[in-house]
Amino acid sequence: MGKLSMAPKAPKHESGDLPGGVRGSADPRFATAVKAFGQLFARHRGGGALSVYVHGEPVVDVWAGTSDNAGTQPWGENTGAMPYSATKGIASTVIHRLADRSLIDYDAPVAEYWPEFGANGKSKITVRTVLTHRAGLYDMSRIAKNVDEVLDFRLMEERLAAAKPGRLLGTPTYHSLTYGWLLAGIARSITGKGMAELYRTEIAEPLGVDGIYLGRPPAGSLTTAAGFSGRVDMLGHPIGRKLVPLTLGVPGPLGSFMRTVYVPGFESLLTGDRPRILDTEMPAANGTTTARGLAAMYGALASNGETANGRFLSAETVRKLSHVQTRQYDRTLYLPLNWRLGYHSFPVAGATRTFGHVGFAGSGGYADRDSGVSIGFVHNRLPHAVFLPFDQSIITWLAPLVLRGLRGTVDEPRKGLRTAS
Repeated sequence: MGKLSMAPKAPKHESGDLPGGVRGSADPRFATAVKAFGQLFARHRGGGALSVYVHGEPVVDVWAGTSDNAGTQPWGENTGAMPYSATKGIASTVIHRLADRSLIDYDAPVAEYWPEFGANGKSKITVRTVLTHRAGLYDMSRIAKNVDEVLDFRLMEERLAAAKPGRLLGTPTYHSLTYGWLLAGIARSITGKGMAELYRTEIAEPLGVDGIYLGRPPAGSLTTAAGFSGRVDMLGHPIGRKLVPLTLGVPGPLGSFMRTVYVPGFESLLTGDRPRILDTEMPAANGTTTARGLAAMYGALASNGETANGRFLSAETVRKLSHVQTRQYDRTLYLPLNWRLGYHSFPVAGATRTFGHVGFAGSGGYADRDSGVSIGFVHNRLPHAVFLPFDQSIITWLAPLVLRGLRGTVDEPRKGLRTAS
């Protein structure tokens, strides 16, 4: 078992002059980004953390706000949060680690590894098709009847293996929840291990970090799971519970997205002092990660697979996974996500080749192979209808501030910053 630590090392240049309410350390070059981060939690609305690596070296590791629903427990150095769909990026990286060892061929049919998956006309669906959300298995109503079934991850894998794909097979259609169980089924058939174990053995241990878990961190881990701040806005209200099922028939992104996530009782997963959503394996949604854990993983991708702990992925595999596979509009989210192999593009000013994965309400991570920069950002605010558009876009406006700090201190702004492409 690899040795797990808080991070490979602290940022080179620690700053004792962080903004009020912000703790941790940061290279002074990134003061503007750190200040903007701190303002996110200045009004007692939850807490979060930001981590930045440059060519695999941590340069920012800061946190702020509170980690519990009551708003009384300070966010700590090892607090992790559930980043919703940013969990997908980790699951995708597990698959790439297996592919790097020639255990998976992206263009092979999934049924070659997972024979049960070949049922109901799916025998020709490839691993590449699944990684780009084109498998036609997006509709949760065809997979689960209630929330108790959703919590049974082995049942979800079996249901997906037996399911018939929908009419959008071959078209990018965001698989909000089913994506994770599809990758888990593939990985389990090859390794005999579930995704929670693979997050540890294929991601956390090789990187040497404690801060990447699927579900609730086990007893004895450095990472503690933050509680949710706020309440489940629409789903938690009695009127909302009546209205939400009606949205399933609404044309456009609202209805299409809801069909990929909703089952009766879904709101119950996010309530209580010990939310049930963290007591299962949902590799599309329920990771518990620190910002530094995400930044460390994407730092490996930004550095062509090399890390302080040694090689994480081959440069060839990194080139494959970062290549855009489709530029079609996604039919769930109605956005040009420009899918790579398991990661989407980021519309970041000044960094056109960034990729990674953001989650509902804005937590996420990304890599920029041009500059060698990776970013991890997590928070614990439950999605609120009023603030959701702002929260969802946090990384897209934090990232340019990070890049501006990096480039502002380089004698010749772009020279010497590029990695092999």
